[in-house]
Amino acid sequence: MKEIQCDIAVIGAGTAGMTAYRTAKRAGKRTLMIESGPYGTMCARVGCMPSKLLIAAADAAHHARHTAPFGVHVDGNIRIEGKEVMDRVRRERDRFVQFVVDDVEGFDAEDKVRGHARFVSEHVLEVDDHTRITAGHVIIATGSTPVRPKELEPLGALLINNEDVFDWTDLPESVLVVGTGVIGLELGQALARLGVKVSIINRSQSLAGLSDPEVREAGRAIFNQELNIRADVTVLGSEVVNGKARVRLQVDGKELVEDYDYVLGAAGRRPQLDNLGLDNTPAQWVSKGRVVYDPASLQLKGTSIYLAGDVNQRAPILHEAADDGRLAALQAVSNGQDEPMARRARMAVMFTDPQVAVVGTPFKSLPEGAVTGSVNFGNQGRARVMLVNRGLLHVYADKEGKFLGAEMVGPQAEHIAHLLAWSLQMGLTLDQMLAMPFYHPVLEEGLRTALRGAQAALRGK
Repeated sequence: MKEIQCDIAVIGAGTAGMTAYRTAKRAGKRTLMIESGPYGTMCARVGCMPSKLLIAAADAAHHARHTAPFGVHVDGNIRIEGKEVMDRVRRERDRFVQFVVDDVEGFDAEDKVRGHARFVSEHVLEVDDHTRITAGHVIIATGSTPVRPKELEPLGALLINNEDVFDWTDLPESVLVVGTGVIGLELGQALARLGVKVSIINRSQSLAGLSDPEVREAGRAIFNQELNIRADVTVLGSEVVNGKARVRLQVDGKELVEDYDYVLGAAGRRPQLDNLGLDNTPAQWVSKGRVVYDPASLQLKGTSIYLAGDVNQRAPILHEAADDGRLAALQAVSNGQDEPMARRARMAVMFTDPQVAVVGTPFKSLPEGAVTGSVNFGNQGRARVMLVNRGLLHVYADKEGKFLGAEMVGPQAEHIAHLLAWSLQMGLTLDQMLAMPFYHPVLEEGLRTALRGAQAALRGK
């Protein structure tokens, strides 16, 4: 077995792992990057990019069907060629992945180790049966894997996840989506707009990661105008019948039996820590699949091991994963002596129509005395001009007027979310935010309305 010694070993070559590797190398440390699967980040291969490609096709179909209110009439049928849709998704996806592969191929050959890494002890890794690595520090950046509900396991290959969707060569006739988070709603709406019969179920009332009840229910009402979303549903069982996925559901106290081409499991993801041999280290387990780590330094308690990226479940977002990789590497380089770097303002965006965004402190975590400002996009000028006038934005501030966060369902939330995240990171107050220019007519004037509402609520106290 080949023996290698290094300062830092990185397990996983995704966004967090690649960033950790680069950061440690720039610091002059002997660094190894270990990968057991194909190169290419989750974002490029099965996440952000292919999902946006599918959504772009769905938006094109939707817009083509809804031109009449503008006085623009499209004669004839809108024809969706599923094979052409999926061909573009896969072709462009592969292009994005190749950029990542090319990047990795530029890394020093002696730094790349192929195979599955497993801890023999805190500082010793074995990669398959060919390499033994002794490392001063280890950064785990193995990502996450979809949760497979046990009630749906009998479906076998008909139980799919988002990673499977992007390898389709054609669109199916029907899909049951289990879960109303980012993956479930984004893909569910996209497939429905592309002509697939879609039903979405969830075991609770949760929706899109929204904790503000008014914003959540506004979103539910909007999405239910287009999609068949059922909450508080229990999956009783499943089986394959005549090549179809048959599921037994309890809905509103009644048992239903429904058949679909596929069932898309979108009920969350779990850390990919299986078979790493962490039991051979001092790592402490919170529960199955979760270990104790310091969210400030990403260090596993009592070890020289770090968790970076989706594997720590802190914030499964690309720029957060990159920051995790940088933070973990810097901590390893300094042997934990440097103060952990400051983190960016938190934000999450869902690319449904309308979009969903959560920035900073969510409603459920607001401190006592916090105020809320609101705008309903139903009568917002620019939104009505573009016929996207639906949605609700709530902004939150503390009792001193400092901006805390926001929750939103509405048009172009991705852009408003950035303005709010930047304001939060700069520590701005409501007064300072309202001192900024707002052009006319733009959707951001709706944001100004919400900020003024929070300001008025503060002054009314």
